Amino acid sequence: MADRVLILGGTGRIGSSVAQDLIAHTDAKITVTGRHPDAGEALSSKLGAKVEFLALDLADREGLTNAVAASNLVIHCAGPFHYRDASVLKSCIEQGVNYLDVSDHRSFTRKALDCKSAAEAAGITAIANSGIFPGISNSMVLQGVEQLDEVERIHLSYVVAGSGGAGITVMRTTFLGLRTQFEAWMDGKWQMVKPYSDRETIEFPAPYGRTGVYWFDMPETFTFPETFPAKTVITKFGTVPDFYNYLTWSVAHWWPASWLRNPAVIEFLAHVSHRMTDFTDRFSGMGVAIRSEVTGSKDGEPVGYCSTLVHENTSLAAGYGTGSIAQLMLDGKINKPGVWVVEQALPTNLFEQAMASRGLKIQGGWIK
Repeated sequence: MADRVLILGGTGRIGSSVAQDLIAHTDAKITVTGRHPDAGEALSSKLGAKVEFLALDLADREGLTNAVAASNLVIHCAGPFHYRDASVLKSCIEQGVNYLDVSDHRSFTRKALDCKSAAEAAGITAIANSGIFPGISNSMVLQGVEQLDEVERIHLSYVVAGSGGAGITVMRTTFLGLRTQFEAWMDGKWQMVKPYSDRETIEFPAPYGRTGVYWFDMPETFTFPETFPAKTVITKFGTVPDFYNYLTWSVAHWWPASWLRNPAVIEFLAHVSHRMTDFTDRFSGMGVAIRSEVTGSKDGEPVGYCSTLVHENTSLAAGYGTGSIAQLMLDGKINKPGVWVVEQALPTNLFEQAMASRGLKIQGGWIK
């Protein structure tokens, strides 16, 4: 019988990109969920007979339980994950169904990792933080770490053009990430960092070139120190056109914290930003670039390894990242009971094969 995959939040930009990847690379039957039947029916009609729509609100626990029980794999794409608990994962554990998500916030990742022993006892494989960043970016760092004998420093930078092809949820996520300071691992200790601070100019591949990036709270900020023996982990994010960086910086540094804690303000910022990027996308494009730099030593000599990736559509690249892991889970090539983040669950050889099959080229080389 064909595998059945349930994509929660499957009518969104990321969820639908994951569905497209699964259609291209698996024979699975796919159910996408959402709260708006019109959008769901339009998507299932567009994607074909392998996709069906199920109207479902995650607050409907009975409906969620039934949908999970009818699946071989659940892919959680219903963000923003700042607001989510681990109820979907717990339902998968109860039903004995493998789980994958596109979460991008440390509070949610912590909740998922807290379920590790329960998932292991249930014999299910659960993987958090798949997609493009986090996701493909995590595997790029793992590639670099594996080149060295000792790791001192991980510097991971991202840049997104305009909207990145993403929907309103990603805009919400950006502004939610500006609300509070967060812990970063620097010089072997945890230190508090203000989001969208410490601008740094990074040389990305064409068409981005030298682009400004800023501290941003990502799950990798704490999962890398727990996975790799690095003394410093830096995660920075930026956008093009550059004036979006300055607008976001002004919100992070000038707006009262109470405003950013107000859901109505977050909605206002998200919708205004979405309208602005809808206009500028025609000039900037919707692509993404990632630069991973891992420094340390090899054969007793100081050295570093740098890898980069560029794709013209951020949402499609996120679909590749999640879809490739889903494919490997369905094929039984990833079978690791417990809860893991991508860099702990996906071996480099499988990652490289998956990216090559999707035409994603990662450029890497040594730096002195």
